[in-house]
Amino acid sequence: MDKIEVEHCDYIHVHEDIVKNVQEHMPQEEELRDLADFFKVFGDTTRIRILYTLFQSEMCVCDLAQTLDMTQSAISHQLRVLKQMKLVANRREGKTVFYSLADSHIKTIMNQGMEHIRE
Repeated sequence: MDKIEVEHCDYIHVHEDIVKNVQEHMPQEEELRDLADFFKVFGDTTRIRILYTLFQSEMCVCDLAQTLDMTQSAISHQLRVLKQMKLVANRREGKTVFYSLADSHIKTIMNQGMEHIRE
């Protein structure tokens, strides 16, 4: 079996100034957890498909289900997750609830991700 080489310093010397600077600028642990949770939401193809659909137009659950060839129940479940993470917003018009992207940051994040994987 091949031996896996692990990256390490040949000479142990801590660059105190660099370490201190990084530590001073590191976000709090809770913020890092929230950021990790935020990015986990993007780890589901169905949610990505919903977000891309909402780039084009706000839609109700029925329209999303038809567009994505999914059940309304499956769409509603994913919308709940997206709404909890503040990625989508909704508005009521009579008995219909329309969903849209929460803000322009979401589109920017998705576009940058797509640009990255296409490189």
